[in-house]
Amino acid sequence: MIDYRFVPSPCFVLEETRLRHNLEILDYVQKKSGAKIICALKGFSMWSTFPIVAEYLPGATASSLNEALLAKNEMKKEVHVFAPLYEDQEMDQIISIADHISFNSFSQWQHFKNKIIKSKVSPGIRVNPESSTVETDLYNPCGRFSRLGVTQKEFKPELLEGLEGFHFHALCEQNVDALESVLEAFEKKFGAWIPQMKWVNFGGGHHITRKDYEVEKLIQLIVSFKKRYPGIDVILEPGEAVGWQTGELVATVGDLVYNELDIAILNISVSAHMPDCLEMPYRPLVRGSGLAQEKKFTYKLTGNTCLAGDVIGDYSFDEPLKVGDQIIFEDMIHYTMVKTTFFNGVRHPDIGIWTKENQFKLVRHFTYEQFRDKL
Repeated sequence: MIDYRFVPSPCFVLEETRLRHNLEILDYVQKKSGAKIICALKGFSMWSTFPIVAEYLPGATASSLNEALLAKNEMKKEVHVFAPLYEDQEMDQIISIADHISFNSFSQWQHFKNKIIKSKVSPGIRVNPESSTVETDLYNPCGRFSRLGVTQKEFKPELLEGLEGFHFHALCEQNVDALESVLEAFEKKFGAWIPQMKWVNFGGGHHITRKDYEVEKLIQLIVSFKKRYPGIDVILEPGEAVGWQTGELVATVGDLVYNELDIAILNISVSAHMPDCLEMPYRPLVRGSGLAQEKKFTYKLTGNTCLAGDVIGDYSFDEPLKVGDQIIFEDMIHYTMVKTTFFNGVRHPDIGIWTKENQFKLVRHFTYEQFRDKL
């Protein structure tokens, strides 16, 4: 158990024993099913823990050159890459790093095909099974008008030559029943071409380490799939399942003010430190708290930026808050922590000035080292 007296504030803090517990579950699924489970860095990229992750998992999946470099340099195992768009100036380096590369479209595949077939990389194409039970549109890879993956209507079997894998992703923190329905749609639409592949990537969103997840049913589903398609490697790439409930964000009450109700100003910011709370949106859990008015003392918890809307929400407590009290936000290590940095490892825009002499002056170019140092 974490002794928060020794943890600075603000601080993301991970507990190693909880991380190992998750990894043991994932490793159990690997061993029983014969599938590979790799860590999706978009959901968990705390590279200081990669030596631990590497004890259990065979590699990681990246969504950018920066994430691929992080996986290669810090985990030192297999590197799988998928991005909706690859840039010409980065592709040679990605090829030198990756073991698998999935393309989002046949046009991207055709554009880079000559480079890929001369390399050691195993290429695949992402398909869109157009089946999903994800309720929040922002996180639904198979929602209407999705740009992610090739639909059945746009699928071009004549362009499959050279491709070795299929990749689909349709889940978001869901149980195995969701995978079951997506897998059925995937096989119905693309099953005729699976036997000519070497691997199928089931994507992420598998909430395998959640208490109510049906682990044994997942194992049966994978085993059954592998029997239908002998010799096909199955890959799963969850991120949240690795970091799920492994640690917290520790904050401190910095000031208490009153404006029709009690307001606590914390030394963190929902805008800067918990952007997924705004995106989803969702109400993060606070240890020892209840809903507004549920307990005796209710406060609006707010952030420390000048943004008027930097508000976390209304929470109630058994005792009145005091300046200096710790506020512990539960389960902040997966996604929340990642999104405080260069999310997906996406290259940040350069910063420049167009001078009065009509010349461009580059002020700053962001590097991999800066991405790494933020994690």
